[in-house]
Amino acid sequence: MASIPTHARETVDRHLEKIERSREVSIVLAVARGSHAWGAAGPDSDYDISFVYAPTDLRRYAHLGGVDGVLLEERGAFEYQGWDVRTFAALLADSNDGAIDLLRSPIRYRTRYDPGALAADVERAYNPIDLYHAWRGIATNNYRKYLSEHLVRNDDEIFPIRERREDAYVVETEDGTMTVAADDERFAETGTRPTVKRNLTVVRAAMAARYLKATGERGDHELPAIEFEAFLDDQAPTVFNDDRIGRTRKLRERKRAGEGSVRIGDAVGRAFANPPKRIDPAVHARDGPDRARLNDAIDEMLAASQRCGSTSSV
Repeated sequence: MASIPTHARETVDRHLEKIERSREVSIVLAVARGSHAWGAAGPDSDYDISFVYAPTDLRRYAHLGGVDGVLLEERGAFEYQGWDVRTFAALLADSNDGAIDLLRSPIRYRTRYDPGALAADVERAYNPIDLYHAWRGIATNNYRKYLSEHLVRNDDEIFPIRERREDAYVVETEDGTMTVAADDERFAETGTRPTVKRNLTVVRAAMAARYLKATGERGDHELPAIEFEAFLDDQAPTVFNDDRIGRTRKLRERKRAGEGSVRIGDAVGRAFANPPKRIDPAVHARDGPDRARLNDAIDEMLAASQRCGSTSSV
């Protein structure tokens, strides 16, 4: 079970109060995200916090300039990302992975608004094909950027190296491969950062995408558990072999032991890190969360923002 030390909770609470005062907002929901939320934080891990807010003066929604849809703040080891209630509801309508994870986080710092009912609604109604492509994008993009050996073109486009020849490289493109001369000055070979942490990010996203696809083809589109240990113990064995699960478990253990920055090369594999681009919409597409229900949730969060006091979850 993921947990947060008392001193960290107290620090987050102080920071939330400072953000409220400086930004003139009321934070109705704040949770842990990232490695603390899914149970892979090491002793040196930063604290990532997501929150939902509304302006203390609701008339700002009608004013010129309006309300910022996103707030970002960094306070030492604590990084905050906030969405205003309308932006948050719009992301849920699009089955955004970050917004859904916010609702499902097992660690809640503040619950002026209780997300339980909304989380249950969204988990029943989310659009699996949107979530699949979000997770697939996390896996493939992080693999290309951090794990695969690659060339970088002078416009910052990345091309993973598939083969080295005496006077050329064969590199991966969106449509296949191409050959780049070794003396082509537009390209430079660059180092990657194939650390334990980067490998774990890639394999977790790839497993989530593949698990969603597999369970969808069985008929239920079961969401993988946020807490990664529970996923590996209870859900992953229905889709993945023991070797894949065992290697992934070792990555998680090394990350928790403080070895997240240790370079280990590519421990995922190109094929696994790149789930299929196309999946059958007839099987995996749904309409997504009901917009009337999301509007009701907006009303509930706005009402909560106007009430005094806060509730912290243990």
